Order: sequence, then structure tokens, then C-alpha cells
Amino acid sequence: MAKVAIIGGGAAGLTASIYASKNHDVTVFEKNKVCGKKITMTGNGRCNYWNADQDLSHYHSSSKKMLDAFLESFNREEVFSFFEEIGLYPEIKNGYYYPYSLQAASVRNVLLEKAKLQNVQFKNECEVLKIEVGADQKFKIYTTEDTYIFDKVILANGSKAGILEEKNSSGYFLASQLGHKIIAVNPSLVQLVGKASFFKDWAGVRALANCTLYIENQKEKESAGEVQFTNYGISGICIFNLSRDVKENLEKEKKVEVHFDFLPFLSSDQKTLEWLEKRAKLLKNFTLETMFENLIPYKLLFVLLKQAHLKKEEYWENLREKEKENLVKTLKDFSLEIVDTKGFLNAQACSGGVCLEEVFLNTMESKIVKNLYIIGELLDVDGDCGGYNLGFAWMSGIKAGKSC
Repeated sequence: MAKVAIIGGGAAGLTASIYASKNHDVTVFEKNKVCGKKITMTGNGRCNYWNADQDLSHYHSSSKKMLDAFLESFNREEVFSFFEEIGLYPEIKNGYYYPYSLQAASVRNVLLEKAKLQNVQFKNECEVLKIEVGADQKFKIYTTEDTYIFDKVILANGSKAGILEEKNSSGYFLASQLGHKIIAVNPSLVQLVGKASFFKDWAGVRALANCTLYIENQKEKESAGEVQFTNYGISGICIFNLSRDVKENLEKEKKVEVHFDFLPFLSSDQKTLEWLEKRAKLLKNFTLETMFENLIPYKLLFVLLKQAHLKKEEYWENLREKEKENLVKTLKDFSLEIVDTKGFLNAQACSGGVCLEEVFLNTMESKIVKNLYIIGELLDVDGDCGGYNLGFAWMSGIKAGKSC
């Protein structure tokens, strides 16, 4: 049997270890004290590990055609067979898959238990510093503990998400050492830092809105849901799903804005104006504060009224037409300039990574180094919130584990 080294004991690495250990001797190198640390932190500790909606639009890469071909060719039933094999029973909510226990640790635990039952060896708190390929095509792995020789290597180190920006993530370093190109890595699924004077006034508010990302005044992407308004800017799942390209465009000194529609159930400014006129007649003698109190949270409403140069004590029927139009514009298209993200440390995923063009996606084997496989977040693939990044980890881990 061949000796296989897996660098990284996250979701992708553990999955690959379970498949590879059916035919080979497998050792997982993990720099942390325990494997699967990120798994236990996902989904607010509940681990949203899959999504029934596997539309290609939920996955992103610089090599989109290659990624789409990979996703279209992958047999989804194989993922479900894997979940069944490790004993992972789902609680499904609106297409989002969670472990029935609603405990993220239980996902990590069943992966580890299955791997150990198949005699996978684990070297925790053991960081890989360097990999060399010898004339005999064997891999010489230098670690903080010792030096090892392996026949095959699977890189599953993960991305820079959750890591301080000034530190290098060893996966990118090892892959580049072995000749691979790294597509620029930036935080994705991350909070956005804005530029405004009113953040202290709306901090702590949550509100429903349709959100649109604009780059240089051009509409790029839309997302809807609950926005969290903070003392630095904005957060929430819908904001995370807009955040992928923000850092890259800011570094190019492009103007980045997020626009909010706080009354998305009304299709246009004109329809909003007409609807508010009817509402004002029904709620005669209501101030603007009471007229909007069950539509928009107080703290956010006061910010919006201030931006529209109106006072909460005023009455709709006393406003001039221009003031009404200005208020409607504020409610339907409120813009916030974005100046930064909250960085890698706060990101749930990263854009960029090892170039997909350099990997055979039917096997996950490197096109540059024979018997080297690259999987999971280390690759130039990232998904939306909702179980997509773990989804790619399972799929790529299965491919590599079976192929090697």
C-alpha cells in the first residue's frame, strides 16, 4: 500500500482521509491541537454542512467554466452516501442541512471517528514547513516535529479565513513552493466597513432590506435578507454574500457602495409614494415616527429621517412634494460608501487560491506535480453562505481520496 500524507485536518482533509485509507496508509498532519476546528465554528455552532439548492451561481472562481464543469459532473448522491456512511443524519430547514443534534462538534466527531476506525494516523500540533519531491518521485515532508517520506500528498490546508492578515497560510506557501500559481487571496463572507458619521446611532439594529453592491456606480450583485447595522458599518448573511469582490476593487482604488431598499415589497419610487399617501390617510395625524414604527426599527428610522433632513415629529401630510420624494428616495435607495472589510480574521471564507487551471478536476491531482492533490478552500473556489464552502470541501475531498 502507498503512504499518503494529508496536510490539514479540516472538512476536506478528513473526507479525503476516509476514502484514501480504504486502500492506503494515511497520515493527517494538523498544526492545531485538534482536527476540524473550523467545522465546530460554522453555522453559529450548528454547522450548516450542505444546501439542497446546488445552483452553480452559489459558487465562485476566477476559472468559472472549469468550476461549473466540475460541479455539473459531480454525482450529488455520492455526497449523501458519504454522509450516510459516517452516520450524519440531517435536520433540514428550508434546504439548509444541519446535524440533527444541531451541534457542529458532532459533525467533526463522526468524521474523526470514521477516520480512526480506518486506521488513519494523526499528527496534531505538527506543522508542515516544506515539501520536496525527490528524484524517485517520493515526497520529503519537513515538519516542526520530524522529517517524513510519502508516496502521495494531499494539500488540504484551508484558506486564510480566520487567520491574521500579516501571517502566511502555509497551504499557499507549500503549493507555490511546488510550482503552483496562487490567484490573489482576499477575504470573502465578511463584514463591511463603511464611511459615515451615524454608525453609533444605528449600532445594534437588525432590519430587512434588499441590498445591492455597486462598483464605480455600476450594479454588480444583489442580495436580500436581514442586515446587521454596526458601529463600523454592516454585517449579516446578505452582506457576506456581497463581500467577495470588495477588497479587490478597493485595492484598485475603485468606488464601492452598498445601496439599501428598506421597502422592497414596493416595486418603484412611484408605487412607494402612492402607498405612503394611502397609509398617511389611514393613519391621519400620525407623526412620521408612528407612521413608520412597524416598518423600520426606531434607531434606523431616525438615521434615515435625518439623512432626508426631516424630523420624527413631522407629519406626512405637511411635507412638500420634494420632501416626500426625497424621503422615498432615502427609503428605497439609501447608499453607504464602503472603505474596507473586517479582514481575514473575521472572514468565513476567501476568494482566490491555487489556480484551478493547474489541477485535473476529475481527480484533484496537480498538473504540475504527479501524485500531488489539492482540495478544499486552498483552491480558487469559494461559495455563498449556506453550506456551499463545506459542500465543495466534501466534493473535492471525495474526488481526491478516491483518486489517489
